[in-house]
Amino acid sequence: MKRQTRLWIAAALMLAAAGAASAGTVNVTYKDPDKFIDVPFWDQDRTEVLKEFSEHFARLGKQLPANQQLNITVTEIDLAGRVEPRRNSMRDLRVLRGGADWPTMQLNYSLEQDGKVIASGNSSLNNMMYLQGINPYREGDLLRYEKPMVDKWFKETFTAPAQLSKK
Repeated sequence: MKRQTRLWIAAALMLAAAGAASAGTVNVTYKDPDKFIDVPFWDQDRTEVLKEFSEHFARLGKQLPANQQLNITVTEIDLAGRVEPRRNSMRDLRVLRGGADWPTMQLNYSLEQDGKVIASGNSSLNNMMYLQGINPYREGDLLRYEKPMVDKWFKETFTAPAQLSKK
């Protein structure tokens, strides 16, 4: 490999590392997740869904400045569609009809900067049109219909300049 190519690769890696180091942090907790309206019944499946939500919130938190920390407490989750039990399988089947089965989530949040709360609130997220429009998440994504709802909330709450200047 040529020396110049190696230098470019090293520079790119350093920029990527610097960008990751300057990102904000997110802490997600779930209040009574075994009582959520619509999270899988089986512990392993429930753990997988909550882990996926936590990882998604963490990815979004990378958009925050390094000196900010977002604390989220999820109090309710209702996934898209409805669960229908299957007789011959341990896994239930989630059926999406596009009616009154849209995804919803209730959460409380606080955004801290240098140890001081600069924004906080309670939010009720929903995506009534979850089967309409373009979905940027792949077909097999566990939370394909819930992630756009979370993305929209995050963008409207934390990246819109008018919102941040009010708080």
